[in-house]
Amino acid sequence: MTFDLLAPFSYIEKIYAATKMEDDAPVIYGLEFQARALTAHTAETENIRFFVGTQSLKFDNQVHQIDFDDESNVVNKNVYLHKEGEIWHISCSPADKNVLATCYNKTSDSKTEMNASLWRIPADFESLDQHEEQAAPQPLELLYHLDNSTYGNIVKLLWEPQGDGKKLISLMDSHIVLWDITNNSTDAKIANTAVLEGKGQPKLTSGTWNPHHNCTQIATANDTAIRGWDLRSMSQAYCIENAHGQLVRDLEFNPNKQYYLVSCGDDCKVKFWDIRNTRESLTVLAHHSHWVWSVRYNHFHDQLVLTSSSDSRVVLSNIISLSSEPFNYQDNISDNEDAEQERSTEPKEDGVIATYEEHEDSVYTAEWCVADPWLFASLSYDGRLVINHVPRAEKYKILL
Repeated sequence: MTFDLLAPFSYIEKIYAATKMEDDAPVIYGLEFQARALTAHTAETENIRFFVGTQSLKFDNQVHQIDFDDESNVVNKNVYLHKEGEIWHISCSPADKNVLATCYNKTSDSKTEMNASLWRIPADFESLDQHEEQAAPQPLELLYHLDNSTYGNIVKLLWEPQGDGKKLISLMDSHIVLWDITNNSTDAKIANTAVLEGKGQPKLTSGTWNPHHNCTQIATANDTAIRGWDLRSMSQAYCIENAHGQLVRDLEFNPNKQYYLVSCGDDCKVKFWDIRNTRESLTVLAHHSHWVWSVRYNHFHDQLVLTSSSDSRVVLSNIISLSSEPFNYQDNISDNEDAEQERSTEPKEDGVIATYEEHEDSVYTAEWCVADPWLFASLSYDGRLVINHVPRAEKYKILL
């Protein structure tokens, strides 16, 4: 069946409604070890690719490169050795496809500390089907080990969004450290630092870089508070005390609408904020029954918000009321007046689009694909990676 893109909207909608296309089935990839670190391949805009870091105390840990062919529904893999320790966080350079960063714990002399390093992915590899065995996984090439001797454990690394891969922030106990990456990621120097002050030695738990305002701001979480920082002066710009009733787990800025921030926490809630007025949240979601570990905006259609929780579920929500694409039919161009009259003028309501229940353990993270805005992956602690799609009906509502 073919469609005339110039046909009236109502006509196309009726055709799609009549076809009742079935949604794509989820694709499941199982890792041998437990895992909680997942990232999309930020610099890869053509292929559907994710990286997963494992957590094993007995064996060498691994980084799995997962390539997904959406047409054939086939998963291809490459496995790399990460001998340094259990991976707690993984992220990719926004500019160099072959560079990634990991935060990992390392035990020596009966002491465990959190470290971070930059790695290069080996160039000479051959992709394998998920059922094929790789003869001998190649080790990642160490580019640079970030020094944690001065400021403490490194819990998370933040690349400058849309940057050239030369600026990186590490969250280290109670310090925010800005790094300048040089010499093809083989060297890093501390450019500036900020300290989180407060009673009881507060520690940073999460953070996110603001993609707006020339990337001069970040937001961090510690305990139940959210704080904004100006990187030009390395000083606090605002603070949302008691943003959540319990620990704040994750936060992210809306990539398409400045000033808007979303957060999640152990109070089972997801909250949306306008950082210009932080006295109260704009909207609160309560779709999970346990701690919410991650929240992600879709970078193309920011009304789509993805959350994952230790209730073993992933929830896809539609927050059209706070998106950069408000539901306003006056903005839609149509030369057919009858078609315009047929279409409803009622605004869409915020709500749950779909709940995904393929996991059987805590889902620590869910990430949107960079190359395909309608596809995402989620990872549970038992090593199960699930690749899912936005329901087709919702996709067509947005596109039409």
